[in-house]
Amino acid sequence: MKKSILEKYAHLLVHYSLFLKPGETVFVRTTTLAEPLVKELYRAATRAGAIMEVFLDFDDKGKILAEEGSDEALSYTSPFMQYAFEHYDAYLHIMAPYNLMGMQQADPQKVKLMKEASKPYMKVYSERTGNGSMRRSLCLYPTQASAQAAGMSLDDYENFVFNACHLFAEKPEEEWLKIRAFQQRIVDHLNTVHTVRYVNERTDISFVTQGRTWINSDGKANMPSGEVFTSPVEDSVNGFVHFDYPSIYQGHEVQGITLQVEAGEVKSWKADRGQEFLDRIFDEPGARFFGEAAIGCNYGIQTPTKNILFDEKIGGTIHMAIGQSYLQAGGKNESNVHWDMISSMTNGGQIFTDGKLIYENGKFVI
Repeated sequence: MKKSILEKYAHLLVHYSLFLKPGETVFVRTTTLAEPLVKELYRAATRAGAIMEVFLDFDDKGKILAEEGSDEALSYTSPFMQYAFEHYDAYLHIMAPYNLMGMQQADPQKVKLMKEASKPYMKVYSERTGNGSMRRSLCLYPTQASAQAAGMSLDDYENFVFNACHLFAEKPEEEWLKIRAFQQRIVDHLNTVHTVRYVNERTDISFVTQGRTWINSDGKANMPSGEVFTSPVEDSVNGFVHFDYPSIYQGHEVQGITLQVEAGEVKSWKADRGQEFLDRIFDEPGARFFGEAAIGCNYGIQTPTKNILFDEKIGGTIHMAIGQSYLQAGGKNESNVHWDMISSMTNGGQIFTDGKLIYENGKFVI
C-alpha cells in the first residue's frame, strides 16, 4: 500500500472528518493490522498540534475472552474506555478486521455479558456524540478479511475503499464539500415534512419525523459517507419492509429480511438465511423498535461489499436500523443493538413525504 495514499487518508481524517485543533485530544481505536495508517495519522495529528492516544486490538481478542473469560472478566467495564469517552475531544474507530466471522460460534450469553459491560461507556459515547461535545469518525483500513467478504482481491478492494473516500482526487476535501452541498438540499426539504413513506415491490412502510432532525452525513462521522438519516418517532412506524441486501452483524450473515411493523414495534420477522440469529437479536431490549431511517446518496458506491460502512451509503438504496436511536436526531429508543438493514430502490422504488413523490427509481425528483 503506497505511503502517499495513506498520507492523504490521514490528512483527510485529521483535518476534514475530525477537524482537530491544537491542544485537542483524540482517541484512536483499531487493530494491529492498521499500523501503517495509524503511523500517518499520528504524524498528521501531531503536526496539527493535537494529542493522540492509540488502542490496538489483536487477532482473536474478543474470541479468546468469550471462550476463556470468567463471568468477572466478561463483565469488566474498562476504566480507560470510560475515561476516554468522558474526556477526549475526538474519537476515531478504524475498522481493520482479521476475521469477520471470529465471534460467530461464541456463546450468546457470554457475548451478552460483554455487551452489558460496555453499556456505561457507550452511554457516555452516545450522549457526547449526540450533544456535540465529542466528535467521532468511523473509517476502514483495507484488510484481507474485508476484501474476501466483498469478493475482491486485496488490491481491488484497496482501490474500492480509497475511491469511495475520494482519495484519488487531487483535493479529496473539495469532493466531500460537493457531496455536503447536494445532500443539504435534501435535508432541508426533509426537515420541513411530517411523514415519510418508503415503497418498493416488497416494501410499504411509513413513519413520522416531525420534531426529529434529518442529518447530512457528509464524511465527518463516517469516512466514506453519503447519506441522510434521522431517528423516526418511535411509535409511528407502520407497514412492512423487505431488506434485500445481505448484512453481517456480530459476525453473522443474514439475508432476505422481512419485517412487519405496527405502532413502531416489529411484530413479526423472517429471514431467508440466519433466522435463528435474527430471533436472538429481537429478544434484546429495544431491538423491536427503530433507531434510524435513512437514504443512501453516494452514487460513487454501487458495489455491495457486506460492510455496512459502505453498503448503507450506496446511491439508490434506503436503510433502517433496529435498536439504538441517535440523540442528535432527537431519537429516544435505547438498546445495545444498532443494526442497519438495506433495501434497493432502483427498480420502481419510491419515497413520499407528506404524500408527495420526492424520489423514484433510486433518484431524487425534487
